[in-house]
Amino acid sequence: MLAVAPVQGDEITSFVRTYCVSCHGETKQKAERRFDRVDVSVLDESTLIDLQDIADQLTLGEMPPKSAKQPPSDAVRQVIDQLTVAIGRGHEALASTGGRAVLRRLNRDEYLNTIRDLLGINMTMFDPTTKFPRDQTVEHLDNVGDTLVMSSHLLMQYLSAADEVIEKAFACETRLPERTWQFKGRFHQQPELDKAQQHAFENRFLCLYECPQSERPEGAIAPLLDFPKGVPVDGLYELRVHAAALNRLTPYDAKLLGTDPSEPLRLGVIPGNAKLGTMHLHQPFGSVLAEVPLADAMPQWHTFTIWLDAGFSPRFIFPNGVIDIRGLYRPLVTKYEELYSPKFQRASGIVEHRIALFSEGKMPHIRIDEVQIRGPLADSPMTPVQRIVSDVLLDDTPIPKLLSDFASTAFRRPLRVGEIDRLQQFYVNQVSAGRSAQDAFRHTLKSILCSTSFLYIEPETVDGADGQPAMLTPHALANRLSYFLWSSMPDDELRRFADDGTLLQTDVLRSQTRRMLADAKSDAFVVRFLDSWLNLRSLGDMPPDRGNFESYYSHGLRDAMRRETFLFARDLIDQNQSILRFISADYGFVNRSLAKLYDIADKVPATDGHQFRRVTFADARRGGLLGQGSVLTVSANGVETSPVIRGVWLLENLLGTPPAPPPDDVPAIDPDVRGARSIRDRLAKHRTSPACNECHQKIDPLGFALENFDPIGQWRDEYENGGSIDSSGQLPGVDAFAGVTGLKQVLLEREALFARLLTEKLLAYGCGRRIEPLDRPQVDRIVAAVRNEKYPLRTLIECVVASELFRSQ
Repeated sequence: MLAVAPVQGDEITSFVRTYCVSCHGETKQKAERRFDRVDVSVLDESTLIDLQDIADQLTLGEMPPKSAKQPPSDAVRQVIDQLTVAIGRGHEALASTGGRAVLRRLNRDEYLNTIRDLLGINMTMFDPTTKFPRDQTVEHLDNVGDTLVMSSHLLMQYLSAADEVIEKAFACETRLPERTWQFKGRFHQQPELDKAQQHAFENRFLCLYECPQSERPEGAIAPLLDFPKGVPVDGLYELRVHAAALNRLTPYDAKLLGTDPSEPLRLGVIPGNAKLGTMHLHQPFGSVLAEVPLADAMPQWHTFTIWLDAGFSPRFIFPNGVIDIRGLYRPLVTKYEELYSPKFQRASGIVEHRIALFSEGKMPHIRIDEVQIRGPLADSPMTPVQRIVSDVLLDDTPIPKLLSDFASTAFRRPLRVGEIDRLQQFYVNQVSAGRSAQDAFRHTLKSILCSTSFLYIEPETVDGADGQPAMLTPHALANRLSYFLWSSMPDDELRRFADDGTLLQTDVLRSQTRRMLADAKSDAFVVRFLDSWLNLRSLGDMPPDRGNFESYYSHGLRDAMRRETFLFARDLIDQNQSILRFISADYGFVNRSLAKLYDIADKVPATDGHQFRRVTFADARRGGLLGQGSVLTVSANGVETSPVIRGVWLLENLLGTPPAPPPDDVPAIDPDVRGARSIRDRLAKHRTSPACNECHQKIDPLGFALENFDPIGQWRDEYENGGSIDSSGQLPGVDAFAGVTGLKQVLLEREALFARLLTEKLLAYGCGRRIEPLDRPQVDRIVAAVRNEKYPLRTLIECVVASELFRSQ
């Protein structure tokens, strides 16, 4: 909120009449603008457009024109302040839901998770929402009810998704016998490799040379091209791989390769489906199903149990391989020609260099000479629908009972009067139309998945007594709690407490909150809340430049950064630690790639470098969010850093005092700070404008405090061109501070602001609506309840859930 005086509509009106209406009034409308009818007391969309136009022109100093009567600079600054407040309040009023949650549909993540839990479908290789439009966000939240609108296009996609979901749930109604597939002695890969591998070892091996993040993959993904149809049914499969790691200790310069010879080579498994695209390239489903470090030279068997959907087969990756092998063929042959026989020393061109390297070179790589797949295994789980079909075959249990149980679970509440009758009639109509009993049952289930009672979360309430707010019913409260902590439907235990009404008791509600936070499904809360609070879902939207930040790709830093922040927040919840550790912690969770980025590689052994471990930082510059690569990368532009972008990020996400948006016509400040003096000079010049100075005196010092971190969070003492970095700053009313350690102290001195900001973010995410000014007293009560304990995070979440605001509409 802006710390300025209340809006004085009369002052704005008087200013406009004095200095604006001569050119934009009843008799003259220059640029087709008329301001004599502007009424600040009526902040509708049209008025807001006019007020923004006036504020922009005054901020730019372009109006009034030089030939007209000029207002005093103090009057201009004051009216800009008043206009900014009026515009902000107007937008808040237009966006307001009156402090009430509205009926909202499931967002995409919630839909997928609910389908998973309702039907027991493994979603690793199944996504029926690929054609859904992207969920709109407000303040980085993607679960705000009034923005999750329904369109005719989306409705058609829901119908299509229901078809896919039910057909998949019914797939393989009878068990297929287990069988084994063996692949040995004749491996083909992508065309670029085949000729060289035929020459080198007659295609006896699947070979991996590159890490998966290579821009032009060549030996980054090794598919089983002789298994084009994949496995026949969804299920668990045993995968056995006979593999060897070659040339970990290579004579080549490790800096040239970009690899760490102290690390064992690692073999990973990902799924692939020929129907989804070329098998040696990236596909939509790239989750790592298994990963193992390999011993040097000696081939060994490695056995994994993995889930595969029908049509999918395992593909193999080399997570810590080189990046861009295409650029290495020539230097690895010509620079090290003494390693090759004379016939290869005369090699020229990429094809001959490739043949030479594969035949006689010492490139670190993985060789696979046999693969065995066995399954589906007998203990592969069945979906609930499959069990219905297999066990009762729709004959032993009445259809109304089957439909009632399924619909009540899908709707996440008891069925209302008439609902089961309508479903039964739908089923009867399908049979009357000539469908079999089983097909009619399938179509009835599809209709349930297209119902508003499934697609929407209903904030059903009962009226409060004596003027108290309307409170959520037990089932509505169970839904809000479950989608808050699990991004999915209530489980059986939570549903039981809703059914008997005891969930409304505060002690039961708190107990369920603790239970659900301890469940692995609450990982969805940690990931999605961090995406919303810190905007981590945008990490990678402005990818770092490959030329300057190759390690971001070769070391898989994007995923590692997200994992680090997740593990950090997860630990705070599990240990019920203070939220102030988000700022002041002296520890973190890193794998070897992040440890190298943070210059603490000695803290993570190379033998299991892909594993994350808790480490204590000796340097106070690391630790907490401000030392984490995810935050430092998402607040940069991929090429260089911007003190303005990072400063605004801090105001929005750690202090809860976002600056007013800049005028529409003010050009962006060039974020390229390869000359430190120039960016300070540019910002200093920018602040000479009174209208810009008020915000930038709050923004710039925060951003400059983080300037020692480059665009991917690596520490630097100077810019690339040798210019020194000045990370000092001073905020209004605060002593000067230097660097990130000084900034942390400034933020800790404002712990109440941070606690209120985090509480508001939790409430907005949990309730699915904006937190508005009238909610402030309840927010303050929650913060006060945990202040004396120094704001333990799990307790704070429990207080949010127990609050009147969370439990009411």
